[in-house]
Amino acid sequence: MIYGDTVAFGALLPNEFVSITKIGDKVELKKGVRILGTFKKVTLKPTGNHFALRLRPRSPVLNERKYHDGFEIFSGKKGLTIVNDVSFEHYLGGVVESEGGGGKHIEYYKAQAIISRTYALKYYKRHASEGFNLCDQVHCQAYFNKLIYTDDIRKAVIATDGLYIVDTVTYQLVEGFFHANCGGQTSSSDYVWRENIPYLQPFKDTFCIYTRQATWEKRIPKVEWRNFLVNNYFYPIEDSFYKEIIYTFEQNDRKAFYLSPHLGIPLRDLRYQFKLKSTFFSCYPEGQDVVIKGRGFGHGVGLCQEGAMNMAKNGLNYKQILSFYFEGIQFKHYFEKMFFNQSPYNVIDF
Repeated sequence: MIYGDTVAFGALLPNEFVSITKIGDKVELKKGVRILGTFKKVTLKPTGNHFALRLRPRSPVLNERKYHDGFEIFSGKKGLTIVNDVSFEHYLGGVVESEGGGGKHIEYYKAQAIISRTYALKYYKRHASEGFNLCDQVHCQAYFNKLIYTDDIRKAVIATDGLYIVDTVTYQLVEGFFHANCGGQTSSSDYVWRENIPYLQPFKDTFCIYTRQATWEKRIPKVEWRNFLVNNYFYPIEDSFYKEIIYTFEQNDRKAFYLSPHLGIPLRDLRYQFKLKSTFFSCYPEGQDVVIKGRGFGHGVGLCQEGAMNMAKNGLNYKQILSFYFEGIQFKHYFEKMFFNQSPYNVIDF
């Protein structure tokens, strides 16, 4: 059903389309080629539980996406703000597929669903001032489409319905961080965000060390490496000792700083500056380059996705997987309508 503010314009049938364009602080609504008017907000409400819409941005031109449930569309600061008014079940299916891909064991999908549910519960007000709950990028969680390819994800979401995890000290929702591959050792949270979280301490993880993203290599020109360290961190290049070791760094266990903590060069800054896959790397000079040999992909905090996938393939269940990556946790259950107070439709805006 199509609404411009409070005015109803009937149903959008299969193979029909509406066009919505930002016009100042309002939006223009067309059905086909006919202009229906200019409104503060356009609302599209589903007439069935599993109906979906195809969304195709025309300026800028982007790939088409498909989403379950309804939409609210209004004028934002830079363009249209497009809000998917989606059930939690449909949202989690899309997140798990966007974050974990297809073809994985269902126990991994259960673990990912619980982590993603916990994360969404903890941060569901993150974008409240902008008129929605969560964005669809890695700032919150990737949500690129409705669940399309993997029915096991739908089964995993349903099987873990209402489950989330808390730490056993404060009984607060855990920080449900996850990453692609830890490279064989997870990272302490304070290495990345300056906040020490007791249940996110570093430990060895042998489940991911032979997987696709376990190792990587990159070459950086020496002059770029040197200039960044000297210009941004006043690296003591005139000191003969430090001049000798500027390009040489060994990291057998995860560290927070390059070479020495007293130099104050966070590894996370080197990662962002040179677009490295992780902070878990060693380096050495070769010719005019610095050769970076790295392990893992992502920040390394919390659940290692490739490790969790391997654990599931080897017969471990979702509770064993999550308890391995999050020390001292407890599984809890809730009724969504009680948490969000949106009975009876169990709908939350993302």
